Amino acid sequence: MDYGFTTAAYVVAAILFILSLGGLSGQESAKRAIWYGIVGMALAVVATLIGPGSGLWLLSLLLIAGGGTIGYIVAQRVQMTEMPQLVAAMHSLVGLAAVFVGFNAHFELVNVLAMDDAAKKATEGFAALLAKKDSVEIAILRVELFLGIFIGAITFTGSVIAYGKLAGKVTSAATKLPGGHMLNAAAAGLSLICLIWYFNSGGFLPLFLMTLAALFIGYHLIMGIGGADMPVVVSMLNSYSGWAAAAIGFSLGNDLLIVVGALVGSSGAILSYIMCKAMNRHFVSVILGGFGGPAGEQMAVEGEQIAIDADGVATALNEADSVIIIPGYGMAVAQAQQAVSELTTKLRAKGKNVRFAIHPVAGRLPGHMNVLLAEAKVPYDIVLEMDEINEDFPSTDVAIVIGSNDIVNPAAQDDPNSPIAGMPVLECWKAKQVFVSKRGQGTGYSGIENPLFYKENTRMFYGDAKDSVSSLLSKID
Repeated sequence: MDYGFTTAAYVVAAILFILSLGGLSGQESAKRAIWYGIVGMALAVVATLIGPGSGLWLLSLLLIAGGGTIGYIVAQRVQMTEMPQLVAAMHSLVGLAAVFVGFNAHFELVNVLAMDDAAKKATEGFAALLAKKDSVEIAILRVELFLGIFIGAITFTGSVIAYGKLAGKVTSAATKLPGGHMLNAAAAGLSLICLIWYFNSGGFLPLFLMTLAALFIGYHLIMGIGGADMPVVVSMLNSYSGWAAAAIGFSLGNDLLIVVGALVGSSGAILSYIMCKAMNRHFVSVILGGFGGPAGEQMAVEGEQIAIDADGVATALNEADSVIIIPGYGMAVAQAQQAVSELTTKLRAKGKNVRFAIHPVAGRLPGHMNVLLAEAKVPYDIVLEMDEINEDFPSTDVAIVIGSNDIVNPAAQDDPNSPIAGMPVLECWKAKQVFVSKRGQGTGYSGIENPLFYKENTRMFYGDAKDSVSSLLSKID
């Protein structure tokens, strides 16, 4: 099989991936976009298996079957509430793959350089590609695979820690070793020295030392970022995994891997920027330390949290003409989206204007709330982004907050010393009545107290979100 078929297949696959990425920008087109991605990946795998340098068919098919089986089992078992940590775990595998591929490319390069001209002519596959490179191309290749391993190693350990934080297996608080950022700087400096060393020597030792330093950077970097910044971290690691794939694509001379890596890397970087803008944060400040603590003494929260029962909430909903529902990670944990959808259906059947307000960093993964609501068959046209609905709160009769905290915290506007000062939030407190569905009186994921819960027009609807919302269904007449 010559390069012509493989190249053509890669071009078609790349187009499908672009269509897939573009389709994911809208809820209506997302399902079709996923199929574009599936077909594109299947085509890419087949083209690679039967293309130039193909071999080890039995091993390849066994690995594909094994990976597919594991993926199917994981997909069946993982709940939507666990999707953020699953995404982080998948990023770690991409990073680890980049490290292994980079090491393999290095060992293959060493073997080819040790061959005489006659042996080089008999090589096949990747080795044949290496045999044709001159000294300048070899030097460039070393830089490419070095960067691929470096980014991949950071992505691997960083994603593992992000998974731990999201899954509750690692503390969500920002934690650094003594020395803080200096340790990261020292590891980065060591990696730069190793790059120069490897560029000139081509030995394995500088590559190995750099890998250890990069693994540490990934671990320490993400450990030093607080839980409230996890949406940004997830999208950032997504970007890292893409750039790692692109760097390895250059090393292997694989055009499709370069294109896909660039797509993932750039889209992840753009998403990280959008997340940071939604939090009024600078990307560098997030990466270098998360929220990092307040600038001074925070304003004291006065008043008390006043509870309300299901009858009180139902009465307000029956009397209201307009309702805005604000979902958060608490709704996902309680798996209350179906009950929320049923409540929405009943309220709309009574002629009430019901809409959903989605903050860009609601939950622990960008778009998490949109997916949950779509899964529960909530109409797309009543699910609005923060910028589209924020100005409507003053004319809204009832705002219901379900499992959200930081994204509805007025301290972001009122307290300049708050860790979230300046972060755009959903101004639900401007509604005539606010009901907050919450398990207890604890703070949110970032550990910041919320003055919303103490405002005069706010009532706390305590209890499991699914049970609380379900208790309202029979009371809506």
